[in-house]
Amino acid sequence: MTTMLIDAGVNLSNPQFNGHHDNVLSRARAAGITQMLLIGCDLTSSEHSVRLAKKYQLVTTVGVHPHDAKTADNTLESALTTLANNPEVVAIGECGLDYNRDFSPRAIQRAVLHRQLALAEQLDLPVYLHERDASTDMLSLLKQYKLRGVLHCFTGNETALTNYLELGLYIGVTGWVCDERRGELLRSLLPKIPLERLLIETDAPFLLPRTINPKPKSRRNEPHYLRYICQQIADLKQCEFTDVAKQTTLNFQQLFTLKA
Repeated sequence: MTTMLIDAGVNLSNPQFNGHHDNVLSRARAAGITQMLLIGCDLTSSEHSVRLAKKYQLVTTVGVHPHDAKTADNTLESALTTLANNPEVVAIGECGLDYNRDFSPRAIQRAVLHRQLALAEQLDLPVYLHERDASTDMLSLLKQYKLRGVLHCFTGNETALTNYLELGLYIGVTGWVCDERRGELLRSLLPKIPLERLLIETDAPFLLPRTINPKPKSRRNEPHYLRYICQQIADLKQCEFTDVAKQTTLNFQQLFTLKA
């Protein structure tokens, strides 16, 4: 029997999946993926993700990624609130700070994150967070609100990890942990992340796990590869695959208030 898994982060609205949704979802179900969280990165992708979530009985976030913060205008709150009225919407995001690429000015990133954190608190929804090289400012903003949520695709250092855990956040781990080169720090920190605070995610179509064997012809990551991330975490934590699968499923259901 295939162990059940939940993928806590899929960019299904990404153009790489255009025309392939049915097949991608079919492969995911065959691999034991019982649910997945779609990711909204701007208003357009958030709207698309809501439509996909309705069609395939999935759940989604709605929000504006820090890369796209410069596109946000004064209608942001009303647009996100309207989207959040859909029952498929379970979180605000992907929102946060990215000082690694700086695709939006940092002051604008902080202002747009502020607005989304305030909205999440107002709507009593979890936040789906992105942070690269910006943990000090991120923590300063998060401490101003009473929020629950997940630090998606965590790649930070031990200090950041400790601070996020102290805030009560869940930690999302992607195929980054399967990369023996870029993921070395994350791999070393994995034992310090309590299993009760962990979510697993592919971030598909990005971050294809390097542990897939035989290596696929396509570089497009898909939810059905989630088991490679689960196995890598189990190996690093020296526990069973099923332990990681069961606990991360429970964590997802608890954070996003889904019934088992």
